[in-house]
Amino acid sequence: MPEQHNIEYKQSWHDDHLKWICGFANAVGGVIYIGKDDDGKVVHLEDYKSLLETIPSKIKSHLGIICDVNLLDEANKKYIEIKVNPYSVAVSLRGRYYYRSGSSKMELTGIELNDFLLKKSGKTWDDVIEEGASIIDIDDKSIDTFIKESQEKGRMPDTEGLDTLHILDKLRLVEGAKLKRAALILFAKDPNRFYPNIIVKIGRFGIDSTDLKFQEVLEGNLVYLLHEVQVQLNYKFLTRPIDFTGMQRAEKGEYPVAALREMLLNALVHRNYMGAAVQIRVFDTKLSIWNEGVLPQGLDLESLKGEHNSRPRNPKIADACFKSGYIDTWGRGTLKIINSCKEAELPEPEIIEKDGGVQVTIFNGNQVGNQVGNQVGNQVGSLVSDPKRFKAIIAHLMNIQSKEEMKNIPSEKTLERYRKEAEVLTENEFSILSYCQSPKKRKEILEDCLKISNQTKNFNSNIQPLIERQLLQPTIKDKPQSQHQKYYLTTKGKAVLYLYKELNG
Repeated sequence: MPEQHNIEYKQSWHDDHLKWICGFANAVGGVIYIGKDDDGKVVHLEDYKSLLETIPSKIKSHLGIICDVNLLDEANKKYIEIKVNPYSVAVSLRGRYYYRSGSSKMELTGIELNDFLLKKSGKTWDDVIEEGASIIDIDDKSIDTFIKESQEKGRMPDTEGLDTLHILDKLRLVEGAKLKRAALILFAKDPNRFYPNIIVKIGRFGIDSTDLKFQEVLEGNLVYLLHEVQVQLNYKFLTRPIDFTGMQRAEKGEYPVAALREMLLNALVHRNYMGAAVQIRVFDTKLSIWNEGVLPQGLDLESLKGEHNSRPRNPKIADACFKSGYIDTWGRGTLKIINSCKEAELPEPEIIEKDGGVQVTIFNGNQVGNQVGNQVGNQVGSLVSDPKRFKAIIAHLMNIQSKEEMKNIPSEKTLERYRKEAEVLTENEFSILSYCQSPKKRKEILEDCLKISNQTKNFNSNIQPLIERQLLQPTIKDKPQSQHQKYYLTTKGKAVLYLYKELNG
């Protein structure tokens, strides 16, 4: 049996394996087999008798937990099974915290450690009391705006005649007279006095992200940002202004209002509020919004494109925004973005994990793609006698969105080289490229696509060569060993994949 997300094989015992036990205990539990190789074959333990005494003792003394340690036998070969139960309290090893994620072990530090410890204590970041704040830090005008906008949906409890503190209490944003962090994010006069980067940066760019034309930096509470971002986009950044009235209705503009609405709300409600500012980049042909904060465990990019449950990072903020009518609580935000673009006959939005966060990009359907398509069509037409043979690759390359990207269109010589690579592509390589048209984790590629174990040797022999040949690329280039690392097709990879399909009928 190959290794799985909750099973680990070790040929011999080493005290460093306590980290794996700690990781299992902090996650969903698991089993470690001592005396098995990477393929799950028993190799026999000579020192099994002494290990049966020392392993339980070390687990208890170093981790403070108890695990079942059993001696097993297969064909007269001895090996040890360590069953680790999940713990509701945080488990540490020499002051360090480890966590089992997928098939890898990671040490928790910084924001991830803070979120983990809060979760183990039954709290989330936005549910924590901010001791340095008081009711005088709350902006009454923001609360008035919030209540007024909530009237259409009718989800708010009755607040008539209540003062600010009691309104916040109705929203479960206080304990006694003490404010929770969510209250400050939503309504504070100056939330940046308490937390860094409660900011939205908007930039207008030319051909790429290095060509910044002008920018605006907005700071304030969530209610303020939600409205001020709309104003700035309309007056300074969008060619055809959009009617954001009530964040519900719109005249036809460059982008569907429903898509922009959900993108902005997702970024403000679900961001990591101890991380970087929300960033909006406006180009001639596309608009992207990025917020720091990775997807919750068990939710991936593919899940966002279909029906999925709502799992907010900041449940107190999300609940208040639900009561106001800003959002729903059914995980439909990304579907609204995709469907509204489809209804407007625009390209499908791009949703990626990038730089420790999530970036959503929508496209406005300008004519650059047609120009590129004609140019590429001429190149491919001169390369082969029947240009229709390469219809798929032309369709792909037409998705190029900027003049800068036009420089990267393959030359005739390059297309010929791609064709030769497609001719020698193996079945396994074809399977991986087909599977990675959207970003996939290493474990998914090896176990789900190739049906082999998630081992380093299999990564080195199957995925790494495609990276070296520039057919695959990582989503997090500066942190190749990141637990959130995924792999997806390069432009070259897409071209070779399409050529392979055409050459093989």
